[in-house]
Amino acid sequence: EVRLVESGGDMVQPGGSLRLSCVASGFTFSSYDMSWVRQTPGKGPEWVSAIHADGVTTYYAESVKGRFTISRDNAKNTVYLQMNSLKPEDTAVYYCSADTHYWGQGTQVTVSS
Repeated sequence: EVRLVESGGDMVQPGGSLRLSCVASGFTFSSYDMSWVRQTPGKGPEWVSAIHADGVTTYYAESVKGRFTISRDNAKNTVYLQMNSLKPEDTAVYYCSADTHYWGQGTQVTVSS
């Protein structure tokens, strides 16, 4: 059974930090590019960041560039999203995805004072 399980979401104040994790199972994690996508109620999904299967090449949306860092540990079947200098507009449910084939259930991030 394929599973992607996100964790690490929380409520933080503006300027704070969070690290999201996504643990994969049921497929060959090291062969898949991984992405983070977020969604806010009433808005469409927004792609946030992606990392190639080898963990070397990374991509970021302009809205998070310089504040978020994506990484992965293929030995642990885990992809991370380090989020710093969080803003209220970062509030969303964050989902991880494996090549858009597989999706997790999401983790809520709320940035509010």
